[in-house]
Amino acid sequence: MTIVLDLPIELEQALAAEAEHLGLPLPDYALRLLTAHRPVQPMPTTGAELVDYWINEDILGSRSEIEDSQSHARLLRQRAEQRMREQ
Repeated sequence: MTIVLDLPIELEQALAAEAEHLGLPLPDYALRLLTAHRPVQPMPTTGAELVDYWINEDILGSRSEIEDSQSHARLLRQRAEQRMREQ
């Protein structure tokens, strides 16, 4: 199905910039945005179903700049803990 949208220039520029930041063509990014807002049917109820959902939605591997996910998670946790102490 093809849909033609007349977007305000500011929105088009913002979407194009976000797509470029993610390394995606604008049509692929727009499709990703539209599919991300669909309700999941049926909702995943197990860890395996959730992982399958993430794979089908191209979520796993979407942050290619993160080479070591465990180190990245530790860094995020440390930053969050520091913010809590500073408050």
